[in-house]
Amino acid sequence: MGTSPAPEIPNPVFGPADRFRGLLVGLVIAAIATATRLWGLTRPTDQGTPVFDEKHYVPQGWQVLTGGNWIEDNPAYGLVVHPPVGKWLLAAGEAMFGYGPVGWRITPAIAGIAIVVMIYCAVRRMTRSTLVGAIAGVFAICDGVLFVQSRMGMLDIFQAAFVVAAFAALIADRDQVRARMHRVYVEGRIGDSDFGPRLGFRWYRFTAGVMLGLACGTKWSGAYFVIFFALLAVGFDVAARKAYHVRRPWLGTLRRDLLPAGMSLGVMPVVIYFATFIPWFTSETAVYRYEVGNQIGVGGPFAWVPGVFRSFWFYESGILEFHSGLTNSAGNQHPWESKPWTWPMSLRPMLYAIENGPDQCGAGECVRAQMLIGSPAMWWLALPMVAWALWSWIVRRDWRYAAVGTGYLAGILPWFADLDRQMYFFYATVMAPFLVMGLALVCGDVLRAAGRAARSRPERHALAILAVAIYVALVVVNFIWLWPILTASPISPAQWQQQIWLPSWG
Repeated sequence: MGTSPAPEIPNPVFGPADRFRGLLVGLVIAAIATATRLWGLTRPTDQGTPVFDEKHYVPQGWQVLTGGNWIEDNPAYGLVVHPPVGKWLLAAGEAMFGYGPVGWRITPAIAGIAIVVMIYCAVRRMTRSTLVGAIAGVFAICDGVLFVQSRMGMLDIFQAAFVVAAFAALIADRDQVRARMHRVYVEGRIGDSDFGPRLGFRWYRFTAGVMLGLACGTKWSGAYFVIFFALLAVGFDVAARKAYHVRRPWLGTLRRDLLPAGMSLGVMPVVIYFATFIPWFTSETAVYRYEVGNQIGVGGPFAWVPGVFRSFWFYESGILEFHSGLTNSAGNQHPWESKPWTWPMSLRPMLYAIENGPDQCGAGECVRAQMLIGSPAMWWLALPMVAWALWSWIVRRDWRYAAVGTGYLAGILPWFADLDRQMYFFYATVMAPFLVMGLALVCGDVLRAAGRAARSRPERHALAILAVAIYVALVVVNFIWLWPILTASPISPAQWQQQIWLPSWG
């Protein structure tokens, strides 16, 4: 009489094995990212002053630095519409290098470098391949959106850095959880409970919660990622319990994982968000710090609430009212605004700065312009990438595309809820990391499929490697071509026209 085979469990590989080579490749990726992000960081300026929305955040960072309370407390600012974390980081750069272009932009550049490295690490871990991770790193280096935002004194690159850090932590948490589940399975304890084992404290998931809190403490739109990543983490937990044949995986996740996940990914971001306002709570001069008795009555049904919290609610509700009223129907129009359906293909980029005239080159007519634009070699493939990711997620049950797709959709779907709102392409900054990760996963799929056919169809294997190499080279060449309008380098008017590929770019 035969015996039934043991139930199949995942291959116990929890991260790439080639650590030394992975470290060397990571150092090379980091060095290239550093060189590109720091080169010519002092340009462009508006006659030595900040450009575009730097004009809002750079002075606020300086006020945070010099005001003595690490919070905006200059009455001239009135309502301050974003939380303080990003402005603290700008202030740190200004503290090191002074109130000048390098001071405004050094911490965004560091955040941009960190994003490239984290993308490399996350994709390498997801694919167990240093090569595919390196492809993702090259894509991140060469993406116009990540590149330009890394060189601007604005908030979006900081939020993107915190979101990518949270994502990388969740990917590491998935590996850690499966390693713990595997140990329990090998020890024969997986069936001790219908719900599966308790997994102990999960530092990576806790770290993800902290990073999401800092993302919210930079811009409110970080809350979208709190929701999407919490659902992703629950999905990871259910899948892990199923993979190791827990008898009741859904109920096990509900009983074992949901509460700690809620504390790490739901409560922790809220705690961190409020903690970022500690300087506001302890300040005597912060914006709207003492509104009870001024714009808030001293009586009423909420008179029992301490005045500091009533003032804080007044402050936060004012921010919500400001953003809610920033609509086209209310007369808010901008020549470079765009709607979210244009973002995936970068159909309506943004002109951050432009200078014309012979004085820009020393001789002859020339143009110095900086545009926020997604590299067409990648962004024009966004919709096919998303379609492939959804198919791989739903049909092939490929968790890697589920993870990257969740991040990408968190960056765009919520903006469709209010299309009347005034929006800009730089809101898509946080989408860019997931676009490049998705494209790298597709390249990895091509290489893996070719590898399986290497013996029977060697010509197919060679062709697939060549196709991926040509595509990576195309991305690099596209980046080099766009370099002048990403960095405000001097070019002739004819070259400037050659950079404008679509009517909507002008």
